[in-house]
Amino acid sequence: MDENNNERGHGRDETEEERADRRWGDLLQELRVAQTGVQILFGFLLTVAFQPRFGELSDTDRTLYSVTVMLGAATTGVLIGPVSMHRLLTGQRLKPQTVVWASRLTVLGLFLLLCTMACALLLILRVVLADTLASWLVAGMVVWFVLWWFVVPVWGRATYRTRE
Repeated sequence: MDENNNERGHGRDETEEERADRRWGDLLQELRVAQTGVQILFGFLLTVAFQPRFGELSDTDRTLYSVTVMLGAATTGVLIGPVSMHRLLTGQRLKPQTVVWASRLTVLGLFLLLCTMACALLLILRVVLADTLASWLVAGMVVWFVLWWFVVPVWGRATYRTRE
């Protein structure tokens, strides 16, 4: 429990274990959203190689496809990692540490998801548009994702801390 928060009227009156339980529940909800998107994207990517038009892709596009599939697999592994970690560490009295580790894995998973989505978009847009236009559109989407997934939360955290 953080004594300073309670003196200022902020925070919750909870033990370290209660806080870890609450934070774990919050993290699981966040992971459910991310994992669903990753699983759909990854499943779609796995089917692409079996489409008749796949043979018409250039060597560059096949390489891009391979990188995208590997990134999708890595993203899936990292975002499912907290589940394995929780299962293997349950009963070891490490929940506060598990929450911290799982949170870090989730941020890494979001970064890998950003990379996977950028590569998938680039692959698709290279097939349907000119390469230069595809690159610019993907760069714009990467900036968009970085803005909402990373910049706005960091800005919110910094703004909140400066008000205290």
